[in-house]
Amino acid sequence: MAYKIAFFDLDGTLLDEEKRIPDDTVEAIRKLKMSGVEPVIATGRAPYFFQPIAEKLGIDSWVSLNGAYVVYRGEEVYQRTIPLSDLEKLVELAGELGHPLVFEGKANFYTNKEGHSHVFDAVESLKVKHPGVDAGFWRTEGVYQVFLHCESHEEHAYPDKLPNLRFVRWHAKAMDVLTSAGSKADGIQALLASLGLTTEEAVAFGDGLNDKEMLELVGLGIAMGNSHEELLPFADHVTSRVEEGGVRNGLVYAGLL
Repeated sequence: MAYKIAFFDLDGTLLDEEKRIPDDTVEAIRKLKMSGVEPVIATGRAPYFFQPIAEKLGIDSWVSLNGAYVVYRGEEVYQRTIPLSDLEKLVELAGELGHPLVFEGKANFYTNKEGHSHVFDAVESLKVKHPGVDAGFWRTEGVYQVFLHCESHEEHAYPDKLPNLRFVRWHAKAMDVLTSAGSKADGIQALLASLGLTTEEAVAFGDGLNDKEMLELVGLGIAMGNSHEELLPFADHVTSRVEEGGVRNGLVYAGLL
C-alpha cells in the first residue's frame, strides 16, 4: 500500500516525557514531507497547546481536541462542539461532587475553580500556560472538550449519569470529556473525506488510550514502544519508544522512509 498521509499523536509519540521533540523525529518528519506524504498532528490537545510544536515540525494540519476541531493547511475542515444540555448536566454533577472543570474552546480555555491543585498538577504536566478563570465560559462559547479533574476512584459517578458524554483518562487527576461518538477517528474520517482519501491510505502513530479508534481505523496503526498496554491490541505494529527513534523506525516499517 502506498500511504499518502500520516497522523501523529503528540504526548508520548512526537514528544518524549519531558515534552521535547527528539532530533531524529524532527528529521524523520522533514524527510516524510519531502517524500510528498502529508504529516498531520492528531491529539487530544487544543491548538493553543501545541502551536510552537507544529511550527518546529513544519506541520500546518491537525486533528485536535480528540477529533473535535480539524484544520488542513490552515483551513478549518470539521468542528464538533459539546451540546449545551450535556455541558449543563456535567457542570451540575461535577459541582455536586466537588470536581473542577476546564472548558476548552477553539481559541482559549478556562476553569470554573480558581487555584485547585488537581487543575494545577494536570495542566502543569503538559508544560503549557494555565487556564483563566471563567465559570460561565461554557454558556457563551463553543466548547469542544472539557477536562474533568478527579481521581480514578471517583470517575465511576459520571458515565451512567451522563450517557451522551465519553470520558478518557490522560492523567492521574484528569480526564478528557467529549461527545459519546467523539474520537480522533471521527476527525480523521472527516479530513480524509475532504481530501478524497481512503482510510487504507493512512498511517497513524499513538501511545495512549485515546488512540485506540485512530489506530484501528487507518490502513496501518503503529503503537509506540512506550504505549499504554491496553492500546497494543489495536495496533498493527509496535515500534520502539519515542526516545529510541520510535517515529523514524515506524516510518521505515511503513515504507515511508
